[in-house]
Amino acid sequence: MELSLSIEGMSCMHCARRVQTALEELEGVNGAQVSWERGIAVVDSEGVSKDRLAEAVSETELYKVIEN
Repeated sequence: MELSLSIEGMSCMHCARRVQTALEELEGVNGAQVSWERGIAVVDSEGVSKDRLAEAVSETELYKVIEN
């Protein structure tokens, strides 16, 4: 299943990489494509809820999902 998240706070490719890593470390996530320019993450997952994905982003303490 493919889910899209709008993320606030990313300003460079390092930010996008940090978000991508946080998402891909979750069990059930097959991969994530993150664009800091567009402020989005597209996640390919198996049974991972948007709420859990948003929680993983928030746990970085640097970024916030603004559309869940």
